[in-house]
Amino acid sequence: MKLSSKPATINANQKKVFEFLSDFNNFEGLMPEQAANWKSDADTCSFDIQGMASISLKYARKEPFHTIEVIPEVSPIKFNLLLKLEANALDEQKTTGVVEIDADLNPMIAMVAKRPLENLVNVMGEKLNEVFS
Repeated sequence: MKLSSKPATINANQKKVFEFLSDFNNFEGLMPEQAANWKSDADTCSFDIQGMASISLKYARKEPFHTIEVIPEVSPIKFNLLLKLEANALDEQKTTGVVEIDADLNPMIAMVAKRPLENLVNVMGEKLNEVFS
């Protein structure tokens, strides 16, 4: 199952946004309210999704200054999270950001997980915009 956030216009240049997203210590403020017990360092994070599961994440790859891929170290489902950044053609001090998730789910789990995953990508996109407002 692939899900994407709406593109968010971020009031910062692409390099600044990429550097912000390259440190998991900055991710806590991007998470939905259902994420609890947050712990992080620069390269990993872990948290609980209330009533669902504990998740631990790490970076899989970083392509300066346009793509960051995050994968689970510990998770009940297999997925990857892509943070895509694109420079704004009209204003170099703005960036367009999209959050995508690709989860390997059977149809039964997909029915249960679709709404929380949609919420995750949309909340992350919205909050990323707020951080740089």
